[in-house]
Amino acid sequence: MADTNELGPLPSSHITLLPSSGMGHLTPFLRLAGLLASCNVKVTFITPEPPVSLAESQILCHFFSAFPQISQEKLHLLPLDNLSAGSEDDPFYCHIEVIRQSSQLLSSLLRSLSPPPSAIVTDMSLTAAVVPITEALKIPNFIFFTSSATMLILFVSFHILAGSMDGVKIPSLEATPRSWIPPPLLQDTNNLLKTYIIENGKAMTKSDGILVNTLDSIEQSSLLALNGGKVIKGLPSVTAIGLLPPCCFEDNQPLTWLDDQPAGSVVYVSFGSRTAISREQLRELGNGLVGCGYKFLWVVKDKKVDREDGEELVDVIGDELMESVKEKGVAVKHWVNQESILKHPAVGGFLSHCGWNSVTEAMWHGVRVLAWPQHGDQKINANLVTSIGLGIWEKSWGWGGEQIVMREQIAEKVRQMMGNEFLRSQAMRIREEAGNRIELHRSSKKGLTELIKMWKKE
Repeated sequence: MADTNELGPLPSSHITLLPSSGMGHLTPFLRLAGLLASCNVKVTFITPEPPVSLAESQILCHFFSAFPQISQEKLHLLPLDNLSAGSEDDPFYCHIEVIRQSSQLLSSLLRSLSPPPSAIVTDMSLTAAVVPITEALKIPNFIFFTSSATMLILFVSFHILAGSMDGVKIPSLEATPRSWIPPPLLQDTNNLLKTYIIENGKAMTKSDGILVNTLDSIEQSSLLALNGGKVIKGLPSVTAIGLLPPCCFEDNQPLTWLDDQPAGSVVYVSFGSRTAISREQLRELGNGLVGCGYKFLWVVKDKKVDREDGEELVDVIGDELMESVKEKGVAVKHWVNQESILKHPAVGGFLSHCGWNSVTEAMWHGVRVLAWPQHGDQKINANLVTSIGLGIWEKSWGWGGEQIVMREQIAEKVRQMMGNEFLRSQAMRIREEAGNRIELHRSSKKGLTELIKMWKKE
């Protein structure tokens, strides 16, 4: 874990953390918990049981082994009698719904904690369900928004904008085009994502503060708009607490194959822990990687949840592509520790869906990005990647699954990313800003320090 001594000795307080479903939500919560523990804060970490994926189970096991001083409390989820419309195709949204409906159990759990919590940090997707409970218990509730500050603007204003979604325009900020808005939000019928954003966006005004894993310098305009009342009236203070450093529990040995590759020569390819890509697109992608002229490390995934994924790699990509891949790189069909891979000196580029964790990890380790957004907040994140010079985004590819992007196009864009010296130098500059404890990094730690001091006084 990054050195936190410069924060200085801080008064003890007791903070409870409640994450939601999926690695994209869990990982930043674990990093925040580790950072708080290193700052002389008593931390209780509530884990909804059972988790939706094997990857979550494994990383939680590693985390609690690395941080025995952090208390684990299990929120045993209730059986879900019925699902909301449109949720059946996404196990992660279904799991969030189970956590939400089980939140009635939180009251007794929180009352049992000793000493009583100074504050609770709640996942953004559980805001509407948990805020009334913590209000009744008089426990300050801070919402951890696990995406970008720019996405937070859409999140908190969507309930006002719904019905006139030609785009999102906030004074002094770049307009968010309609094509960047997650498609479920544009549907006429209700769905879980749409319902969650409306309900939780409204409820955020009743929280005591909002935390975002970002840097002030990278999203200064969005943060100023949020805190200046330009987005929505009554919003509590939004604090940039990033970039959250990787934790010691994430340190493990990546694939030894990387050790034999020249510095900056490998393209890492991953679309996150919850993106399923069609077999046809996977094979175009694989052939594009084989033909791009660079070595690659490719994480293959065609099921949303790893528990459902029992097929062998060769069954997914086929014998012919399997043999071609062996000559040019490595493909794996299991969860990998992305942080360990991105920090490896052999990795020089990242073909990514642009989930927010992936973007922040690319910034932290100075790895340029070829953005290929698949769903959710990822087009908004991809735009940020291009605006700060961290990578490129081929917008004509659309959302994942809208069209089959052909192998020649993929190979060309990979070559464009890897051959761009400006992107490489800009990524290294961003890494220095994020990790070398200069002004930008200190400002984020200052925000976290002030929060800890405030929690102590609550």
